[in-house]
Amino acid sequence: MTLIIHPHFHNRYTGVTRHVESVVPALVKDSGSETRVIGSGLSEGLPRITWSELLRRARSEPVVWHAHRNNELLAGMLLKLVGRQVRLVFTRHTSMAPSSFTRFIARGADALVSLTKQVADVIALPSTVISHGIDLTRFHPPEDRQKAWERLGQAGRLGIGVIGRIRKEKGQGDFLEAVRPLLPEHPEWQGVLVGLAKGADLDWVNGLRAGIEDRVTLAGEQSVIEPWYQGLTVLVHPSYAEGYSLVHVEAMASGCCVVASKLPYLDTLIEHGRTGFFFEPGDVKALRELLDMLMREPERAREVGRNAAEEARRRCGVEHEAHALEALYRTLVRR
Repeated sequence: MTLIIHPHFHNRYTGVTRHVESVVPALVKDSGSETRVIGSGLSEGLPRITWSELLRRARSEPVVWHAHRNNELLAGMLLKLVGRQVRLVFTRHTSMAPSSFTRFIARGADALVSLTKQVADVIALPSTVISHGIDLTRFHPPEDRQKAWERLGQAGRLGIGVIGRIRKEKGQGDFLEAVRPLLPEHPEWQGVLVGLAKGADLDWVNGLRAGIEDRVTLAGEQSVIEPWYQGLTVLVHPSYAEGYSLVHVEAMASGCCVVASKLPYLDTLIEHGRTGFFFEPGDVKALRELLDMLMREPERAREVGRNAAEEARRRCGVEHEAHALEALYRTLVRR
């Protein structure tokens, strides 16, 4: 039996954290391999392994070390010095051009995984495209969305907002600019930004919220994110660049109406007008027009959210990702 290790050397809760917490249980359930995690910042319920056990077993049995960050890949390279049967997998999570150092160490992996063809093209190294799936038992529509919104302690009857770390390239500024003139016309809607904001980013977003602080809440970073997806009626994702954001899929599976900047890979996931809406990145006018339409017609938003949830249930379960990864692991171990 092969030992699969997913390291997590990061203390902040991120999309990569959510990915590891979703895919590891699916691998445990569906594969014939033993899958463990090592590191910090993960939920307590995941199967773990100590360094002493890992080093002992790496000397005598096949181990696949699946890294998601540069520091994790470097640790895997050290582990490979201990065991001849250690294989390294490295997932590239962003479509931003890698540094020369990242590309250099990526060549040391036995297999690269890219989340989309765009990511594979940018890293410009041979890789296998395997998109993220999500745990559909965690992300699903609520029985009553209005009550789910009320449980969050927010004003208004309907929620519209952005989930993700707050910084300029994530597009929260475009959302605030687009929604500002609409909020006085739609008192039943409340805006919210869910995500970490600190330092200059916090000053920046607070400056943009000036005058509408009571209509757009800063909710901060949330380690338990599911209630926010279940409460929001409209989820805006105005980012300028992403590798493969879990926010789109998690929001769809939760029945949100997703309004997203049209990133290169998204047309394979969202059908404009049926399971979500697109606007060109940075086009505040187009975003405002879409939000105005949905805030005037909340039933249209609910219908699109229902369609999105059905699509996510059909295509986006984490089991599909786990099967693809298990096949990749088996191929590596046989070499």
